[in-house]
Amino acid sequence: MSILVLMDGWNPAPWAAALQSVLPDEQIVIYPDVADPDAVEYALVWAPESGVLNRFPNLKALFSLGAGVDHLLRDNSLPEVAIARIVDPDLTGRMSEWVVAQVLLHHRQQLRYLEFQKKSLWRDLEQPAAAEVCVGVMGLGELGRDAADILHRLGFALRGWSRTARTVPHVSCFNGADGLDEFLSGTDILVCLLPLTTDTEALIDNTVFDRLRSDGPLGGPVFINAGRGRIQVEADLVAALRGKVLIGASLDVFEVEPLPQDSPLWSLDNVIITPHAAAVSSPKALSHLIARQVQAHRAGQPLAHLVDRARGY
Repeated sequence: MSILVLMDGWNPAPWAAALQSVLPDEQIVIYPDVADPDAVEYALVWAPESGVLNRFPNLKALFSLGAGVDHLLRDNSLPEVAIARIVDPDLTGRMSEWVVAQVLLHHRQQLRYLEFQKKSLWRDLEQPAAAEVCVGVMGLGELGRDAADILHRLGFALRGWSRTARTVPHVSCFNGADGLDEFLSGTDILVCLLPLTTDTEALIDNTVFDRLRSDGPLGGPVFINAGRGRIQVEADLVAALRGKVLIGASLDVFEVEPLPQDSPLWSLDNVIITPHAAAVSSPKALSHLIARQVQAHRAGQPLAHLVDRARGY
């Protein structure tokens, strides 16, 4: 029996080596060099080619390497096997670092200070207290809850929105279409950590930006997205940034990746761009989690963090 490593755009060798080090008695194979497809029981995957997983008839489970699973669910021919998400303190911590860093950069007006620096200007800006600023987090799963907890400890007021009702300590929670207006109306910094599903695709558009609090202490709202690029309508986002409906944005994900060189987002001075690097999956850290999952499943125990295909996460 063997475990498959199958990745598009990533180097699979470090993943295979890390997994072999924690599962020395397992056979680890890297696609496409698979001598016996019938022997493959588990697969670590990222953005596999459509239909390719059907070549392994005895596959029992898939481990999605990354926070989201949309790269798998877009394949209509995906085998009917269990899919487990990666939920790990390392990945969660990396995402929270990025989110909190971006919130603080906008809260402390660092982009404006950098412009002053370029012009050799010694100029102070009025700084509101964190408690005066409300951060609204869309997506209250593991990533959203962890980021919210850190932001709470920094003193920010917090709101959260999810598709279904959630209760999160220190967060005013809203849910569903009926709760979206109230959630947005009190939000100064909007953070998107939603998964990409049929319900969330193109969800964040000009109607969302227009409903954010425009008279808050920052002088206008800010948008931060580390969820998925296709959740945002980039034409509307660019228009909102140019028209000062939004005073700033931090973007780690985009409708098309890599972000095309002719995208107007590159030239906007109120935007921070990172190359889908907010929470990079670490082979060394995540191999231990995957090993525990495989060992538990072989022992007859259920897999943790299973994906609900109907919901898309």
